[in-house]
Order: sequence, then structure tokens, then C-alpha cells
Amino acid sequence: MSLSELSRRRFLNTAALAAGVTEHATADVKPADLPNLTIKEVKAYVTDSGRLASIVTESGFEGNCTLQTRVFHADWDNRGWVDYAKGLLIGKNALDHLQFTSQYLPVRRHYGQSPYASAIDICLWDLLGKAVGLPIHRLLGSHKNRVLAYASSQHIQTGTPDPYVETALKMKAEGFRAFKLNPPPVTSNGDSHYRLDIEICKALRKSLGDDFILIHHAVGNYTRFEAMEVGRVLDELHFRGYEDPLPSTDIQGQVELCQALKVPVIVGEFLFSVYNYGEYIQRGAADMLRFVVDNIGGITGGMKIGTLAECFGMECTPHGVGNVLHQAAHLHCELAMPNSAFVEVPAPQGARDAQPYMKDYIRIANDGYVEAPAKPGLGYEIDRDALDKLTRQVER
Repeated sequence: MSLSELSRRRFLNTAALAAGVTEHATADVKPADLPNLTIKEVKAYVTDSGRLASIVTESGFEGNCTLQTRVFHADWDNRGWVDYAKGLLIGKNALDHLQFTSQYLPVRRHYGQSPYASAIDICLWDLLGKAVGLPIHRLLGSHKNRVLAYASSQHIQTGTPDPYVETALKMKAEGFRAFKLNPPPVTSNGDSHYRLDIEICKALRKSLGDDFILIHHAVGNYTRFEAMEVGRVLDELHFRGYEDPLPSTDIQGQVELCQALKVPVIVGEFLFSVYNYGEYIQRGAADMLRFVVDNIGGITGGMKIGTLAECFGMECTPHGVGNVLHQAAHLHCELAMPNSAFVEVPAPQGARDAQPYMKDYIRIANDGYVEAPAKPGLGYEIDRDALDKLTRQVER
């Protein structure tokens, strides 16, 4: 029996025992051979490129993810993550991971998801994947082995469409078949410069051709009037998606856009609980759903939103422009969802590769798809020697 086969058998028998299934569960494996998935340590590696979360079991399996600092969240602060996670997890079995970040209590459902929850959830999925020797999407149940990518632009400070057109043409030459415009930053006086956004959209369609997939991300910066004006142009230009045209709090405005426009309205990047999504579906305030794993409890929360969208015949197109491990967490959700539309890849490729201790990076194939990772857990390996050299401190 190979090591990988033994690892899988050990893991599956541990799962059976945890679920109370004992008959024939250990017919071929001795209890002493089962991996001990009791959590013994929680820590964070501190490097110049950020903090890397770590959860370690008694048997030595380690799950990792990055402690994000750039995601929008009303409560965003991961500085206390280690102390919080230690108090919650030490002595618990990693197989019980779904209960550690659940919000299904009245006192919790009133508020957005704790920002600490995502890193706990992703670390434990990574850990369990490594324990069984499989990538996370296989544990979730893969629906596909590759996902079509769209190149996601930076927010370029410009007064003309030229930099966006130049970037999009480069991405098309690299094999991308889709491009998302993240518009120039809003001015200091609050001007959304929606007219410039319209000109950029027109220039992209003209330069890239009628068959190229285009998405516009307004980042919630428009008024209702501006959002409708831009949306009508996107209809004429046959855009594939219109993301966050209004602030997420303006649900009625989103309803009116969905009723008036052909271009699918995408909502979810600025929602902070899985329980926020139901009203958008009930009221017809979104055509497609989106999520950031850091905001809604990690991969577990993302899969709940993907399933919710599936039940209502909607596509789900998760976020994905953070660093490698952040992108990977979203990619596994997309691979496990039948209704995932795209995987988001920062443009230019490698723009967010800010972790110098990574061995692997996310890149597209020649035909514009991202292939499923084959390595266990998150599927993108950490160079442990490089991490050791780059670590300035270990928080425990």
C-alpha cells in the first residue's frame, strides 16, 4: 500500500469514527495508525510580506492561509487572530471544523461574520486536505477541473481609456478571453467620473472585438442615475456583467437596475454574512452572486452562497485578486460549484504574488483557463526553507 493510499485510508477511518461509524471502520487499519487530528498549536509567521496563519495537529499536519489586511470589512482587524483562535481551537478535533465558525445562533446572526472566522476555516480545510492527500476541491466534490479566467485590471489613475485598452490587449495576447474593468479611483471630491468609465467601456469593446467577454466593476460608487446611465451603455456593448453598480445597502436601487437592464447585475463583494444574501434574491436585487471568503467565514461560507445561488438558478462568480493563497481559496470554491462563472486573475499576471516563500503561482493555460491544482490542501505549496528564512517572528 502506498503512503498516499494509507493516508487516505487513515483519514477516512478517522472521519468514520468521528461520525460514530464503527462497524468495519478499522478492519484494515489499527487504531494506533490513525492520524491524531487534535489541534495542538495555533500561530502566525510574521514576514515582511504579511502574516501567515498556522494551525497544527498533534500528528503534525499544518494548515495555512494568509491573514488578509486589504479586504473591505466594517470590523477588519486580524491582529488578535492568534489569541482568538487558540482559545477556540486548542484541544479540539480538526474534523469538527464546521462548527467552529458557524453563525447559526441568534446573537451572531444579528451581526456580520467575524473576520477571524475565515482564516480558521481556510486553515482547517488546508489541513484536512493535506491529511487525506487531496486538494480541497476534491474534498468538497469537484464539478470541474478547470475554470475560465478573466483578467482583472488594477484601478488605474487616468483621464483617458488608453491604459485600460493597453492592459486588456496584452491580456488578450496572453490567452485571456475575458477582461474586467476596475475603473479609475474616485476623485477626492467624490466624483465617480462615470462618463470616463463609459468611454473606457466603449474603447474596450472597440479594441477587443465583439466576441471578447467584458465585465465592469463599479465598486458601488455610482448614484442611481449614474448606474442606470452606465448600465444602458453596457447593454448596448453586450457586457457579461455589471458588478456593484450601487452601494450594497441600496437594495431597492439594485432591484430597479435588475428590472431595467439586460446586463447581469452582480452583488456580494461588500456583504459580510451569508445571511445578508437572502434578501437580494427574494427581492430580485441581483442576477449573479459574489463573495469574498474573508468576509463570509471562509470556504465553508463561500460554498453556502454558491449553493444558495444554484438553488435559484443563478451564477456565482467569487472574488479572487488577493495573494496566491487568497486566490486559491476562491478557486477551490469555483471548482466545486456547478454554477461558477469565472475565476478572477489579477492583471498583469503575478501582480499580487507578494509571498516570496511560495513555490507555486496561479497562471492561465494558453486557452484562458486556470487548471485545478493537484497538490493537497490549498494546492499551492509553501517553500518551508524560504519561509523560515523570511520569518522575523512567530506569534504564539
